[in-house]
Parts: sequence; C-alpha cells; structure tokens
Amino acid sequence: MSFSIKEASERLGCPAHTIRYYEKEGLLPFIKRDEHGNRLFEQQDLHWIKLMTCFRATGMPVAALKKIVDLAIAGPQTIPERRLLLENHKQELKRRQQELDDAFEAVDYKLSVYNEIENGKLDAKHGDFKMDDGTQ
Repeated sequence: MSFSIKEASERLGCPAHTIRYYEKEGLLPFIKRDEHGNRLFEQQDLHWIKLMTCFRATGMPVAALKKIVDLAIAGPQTIPERRLLLENHKQELKRRQQELDDAFEAVDYKLSVYNEIENGKLDAKHGDFKMDDGTQ
C-alpha cells in the first residue's frame, strides 16, 4: 500500500514540509513517484522517516543522517561504520542526559529549600541571594 505525502504526514505526525526537506537533503533516496510526479510512500519509508525524526529530535545533524543513508546505500559492509556513528551519538546523548540530571537535581534542591521556608523549618534569608545586611 502506498501513501501520499499528506497521508504520510498525517500517519507520522510529521509536517509535509519536513518530509520534503528530508527528501531534498537526500535522506529519502528510495521514494517513488507516480506518473504525475507525486511522491508515493511505502510502509518502510514511513518507518525510516519516523526514525529520522526521532534522531533529529535528539540533536543528530542532518549531515550525520545523510552519512548513514549514503553508507546504507553502499551496502552491508558499511554496518560497522554506521554502528560507530550511532554509538558516538549515543555517547553524546548520555552526556547531555547527565547535564539534564544535574539540572533536575539543582531544581529539586531549590524546591526543597522553598518548601522548608514555607513550612517554617528554614529562615527565608537562606532561600535565595543574601545581601550584606541579611535582606533579600
């Protein structure tokens, strides 16, 4: 079963202009067209677009996706290189996740300070920034 770009967009929750952009950038090299030049998407195309959308949401550059596509076209002997690209991206995601975990910890700490102030367990002058005279 084939889908138009409108149907693909609706099924994926991905704007049609994003799909067109991916094609323009060479990320969808196997998209077929009908006799009128309209794009025809197969189920495997939708899976690939969904995967690319996910990778883009994690910050993977279009150039890296293009490299993966080019390697995939070159054949299965490029799997080790593709795997390395994804492993490197995963390491970057882990680093960013740690930064976010640290930020959550800081926010949680500050919320606990505010809770203690509101519950009378801590003096308000310890809540934020203290001035030299002890005021805030």
